[in-house]
Amino acid sequence: MSEGIVTKPYGRPASTWKFLLSELKPRGNPWTIFNMISVPTVIVAAVIIVIRFIYGLSAVSNVTQSVPWGLWKGFNVVTGVAFAGGAYVLTFMVYILGMEKYKPLVRVTVLNGFLAYTFYAIALILDLGKPWNIINPIIGNSFGTSSILFLVAWHFILYIFAQLIEFSPAVAEWLGSERARRNLKRLTIGAVVFGITLSTLHQSGLGALFLMAKGKIHPLWYSEFIPTLFFISSIFAGLSMVIFQGSILQRVFAYQLDKNSDENHNIMIRGLSRVCAIAMFVYFFLKIVDSVHNHTLTYLMTPMGVWFMIEMIGFVLIPMLLFVRGVRLGTPFTIKLASIMTLIGIVLNRMNVSVIAYRWDEIPRYIPTWMEIVVTVSIIFVQIWIFRWVLHRMPVLRTMESMTAPKPATQGN
Repeated sequence: MSEGIVTKPYGRPASTWKFLLSELKPRGNPWTIFNMISVPTVIVAAVIIVIRFIYGLSAVSNVTQSVPWGLWKGFNVVTGVAFAGGAYVLTFMVYILGMEKYKPLVRVTVLNGFLAYTFYAIALILDLGKPWNIINPIIGNSFGTSSILFLVAWHFILYIFAQLIEFSPAVAEWLGSERARRNLKRLTIGAVVFGITLSTLHQSGLGALFLMAKGKIHPLWYSEFIPTLFFISSIFAGLSMVIFQGSILQRVFAYQLDKNSDENHNIMIRGLSRVCAIAMFVYFFLKIVDSVHNHTLTYLMTPMGVWFMIEMIGFVLIPMLLFVRGVRLGTPFTIKLASIMTLIGIVLNRMNVSVIAYRWDEIPRYIPTWMEIVVTVSIIFVQIWIFRWVLHRMPVLRTMESMTAPKPATQGN
C-alpha cells in the first residue's frame, strides 16, 4: 500500500461544487452481489428505525428494564469500539515509536476508526428508550461530572474529532488544496497524541461501566480488572481487524496498489501478529490469575463454565498460538486465520459481558428480535458503503498522482 501522501503541488478543481457532484456519481458496476444484498437490507432497516421512533423501543426490540443493553449496544458499541482500536495502536506505533514501515496502514485504519465511532454513536441513540436524553451524560445532568458515563461520552466525542483531524489531510488532497493540507498536517501529531490518550481511557472506561453491575454479570466474566482487560483486548482486537481488513483490501482495491504491495503487506502483518500474540498472552494470563484470585474456577463444570472455556481456549489461546506459528513460519494464511478467530472471540467476550452473561439466570432470557439484527447488519453495510466510496476517491491507499489509474469495471461505488 502506498502512503497516500502527495509529493508535489496540485491544482484546486475549477468548481468545487461541480467536482463534489461529480464525485457522488457511482463508479463501476452497481449490480454487485454486495449491493444487491445490502440495499434491500438497509431499506428494511430504515423502515424499522422509523417504527422504533414512532412507537418506541419495545416495538422493535426485546430489551427490558432488567436487561437494558441489547444487541445494538452490546455489538455495535461495546464490541465495535474494540474493533476500532487499531487506529490508536497503529498511530502510537508510527508517530510515537517511529515504526515507519506501518505508515501505509495509518490512513485506512484511521478512516475505519472514524466511521466506526460515528456509526456506533448513532447505534447508541437507537437503543435509548428516550433518545433525547443522550445529552444528559454529555452535560453531566442527573449523573454528575464524576461519573464514568460522563467520561466515556466526552472521550467518544473528542476522539471522533481527533480522528477527523488525523484524516483531514487526505480530504484536503482530494479537494486539491495544498495550503489546507500543509496546515492540517501540522495538527496531526497533536491530534495523534490527544487521540491515543483518549483511546486508552475510553477503551478501559467502557469496561469500567460494568463494575457497577456486580451480581448481575456471571462471576466468570465479572472482575475488578474489567477496565484493564477491555483495554488489553482492544489492542489485539484492533490489530486483528487491521490484518483482516487489509487482506480484503489487497484483493478488492488491487488496482490502487503497487507491485510490491503483497510482499510489504505480508511483512507488516507479521509484525502486527507479534503484538497481537503478546497482548493475547497478557490477557490470557490475567484472566487465569483473576479466576484463581476470585475463586471462580468452580464454575467451569457448569454450562456457563463450558461456554467460558470455549471463549478462552477456542478464541484466545488457539489464535494466540496461531499468531506465533504464523510469525515463526512466515505463513500469511495462518496469520489471517488467527485474526478471524480473534475477531470472533472478541464478539463472544463483549457480548458475553454485556448481554449473554448479564442476568444469565433471568427467565425469560433476552433474545434479540429479527429487527434488531437487521438494523445491526445495516449499520455495518452503510459504514462499508461510505468506506468504499472514500477509498475509491480519496488518497487513502495511493497518492494523488496515481489516482488517474484505470479502474476495473467490476468495482462498485
